[in-house]
Amino acid sequence: MNLPKTIKDKLRALPNKPGCYIMRDRHGQIIYVGKAVSLKKRVQSYFRNASLRSASPKDRSLIKSINDIDHIVVRNEAEALLTEGKLIKEYKPRYNVSFRDDKRFLLLNTDPNQPFPTLKPCRIRRNDNTLYFGPYASSTSARTALDFVEKTFGLRKCSPRLPNQKTHAHCINDIVRYCSAPCMGNVTRKKYHELLAEACAFLGGKRPEYLNALAEEMQTASKNLDYEKATSIRDTLFLIREAVKQNIRIRSTPAMKKESAETGMKQLKHILRLKKTPRSIEAYDISNISGTYAVAGMVCFVNGVSRKNRYRRFKIKTAKTNDDPAMIAEVVRRRFSDPEARHPDLILIDGGITQLKAARKELSALNLRVPSAGLAKRYEELYQQETGRPLRLASDSPALKLLQQLRDEAHRFAITYHRNIRSIRIRESLLDEIPGIGEKRKLQLLARFGTVRRVAKATEEELSDIPGFNRKIAETIKKHLNPFVSRVQANQGQGIENEAV
Repeated sequence: MNLPKTIKDKLRALPNKPGCYIMRDRHGQIIYVGKAVSLKKRVQSYFRNASLRSASPKDRSLIKSINDIDHIVVRNEAEALLTEGKLIKEYKPRYNVSFRDDKRFLLLNTDPNQPFPTLKPCRIRRNDNTLYFGPYASSTSARTALDFVEKTFGLRKCSPRLPNQKTHAHCINDIVRYCSAPCMGNVTRKKYHELLAEACAFLGGKRPEYLNALAEEMQTASKNLDYEKATSIRDTLFLIREAVKQNIRIRSTPAMKKESAETGMKQLKHILRLKKTPRSIEAYDISNISGTYAVAGMVCFVNGVSRKNRYRRFKIKTAKTNDDPAMIAEVVRRRFSDPEARHPDLILIDGGITQLKAARKELSALNLRVPSAGLAKRYEELYQQETGRPLRLASDSPALKLLQQLRDEAHRFAITYHRNIRSIRIRESLLDEIPGIGEKRKLQLLARFGTVRRVAKATEEELSDIPGFNRKIAETIKKHLNPFVSRVQANQGQGIENEAV
């Protein structure tokens, strides 16, 4: 078969790994999505002469229409199947038919807005501001995971919105299923929501310690020669691990990322009722430890792509305590006080309504009308209105994904700056306390040894060998830094990492 060089190069570069392949026509439109245990073998099979001769008219039409190929590598066949279904439902390629019927994978759903929410299996993901987990290729593993979190975290199975003693009349779930029994007043609404948040974190793969505890229980049963129990726990553990792993993250190609960002910006315009599509978005985050070394980071995305030349860092100057809203207010005031400063189409604040109000108050004082919103981490709630409930976007919404990328990048940028400042300040303060060590000698020490820890570990001979130093200065340095070495060694003995130096 006579193929263009670009197609030949991509076929040669395909890995022998599981994944999904994406075929495009000459206009760049996705026309077919498929999955494979081996991307190399499956995709190359389309372009053999024998395959073309024996192909159906539809397949011959597909092959002749292919102008470009992208691929996504995943961990296993189950993830490939889930990714394929997600891509087909999102892009609706005209040559795909298998995922256009009503057959859907299982999901787990909960509504945190309910007084005492439950987790329920479902097959349709709706844009209803509730939380979804999955989809799961294995219904058995999904139902096993559901049973595990209900028992482990005390979530109820009953259906009444507000369970009461009448609900409990014929229920023994508090005995046989470890239900926290809100119907009997055994748990407060606040505590129940904390249990739900922990269960959601587990389903999202953020609480591996619960699986470790289950594995230890299996080992204990095996040591006690209770092999039936050990086997049962082993099977349960395998299914739960499978379910948790199936919360997939699709690694997109650059073209797909650009398309997703474009969709996300258009969705934000509609959701936030903006006058124009937010092409440029700035995100702000605060980083500090109990108010010390407080800094802020500002990042900027333009058309969904980070513009690092527009990033800015701020040392907090006026807010002296651990007061995030006050720090946000200071940063926004300093950022927009310059009348010639370029304004973004949207400001994203990392936080809830109090941080958003603080930012808007400063913008109002400057007579600026820059659209703004806040994204809170716990349930990924989007705040725009200062009254009423926040918005909860679908977990696979391009708009939410775009905001999460901005928020996470702002957090990374701010915390990196905070660590750098903290490290420098600690190094400076330790060396500044040594009599006879001025700025020049401090720089000489750091140039020779790199860190305060290495200076402290150096011998008196090594220190006195530095030009301009002598034995007396070396003794003074060792005398003042020896307590620091002792603290570091004590921390290491207790498993405490000293990252400041």
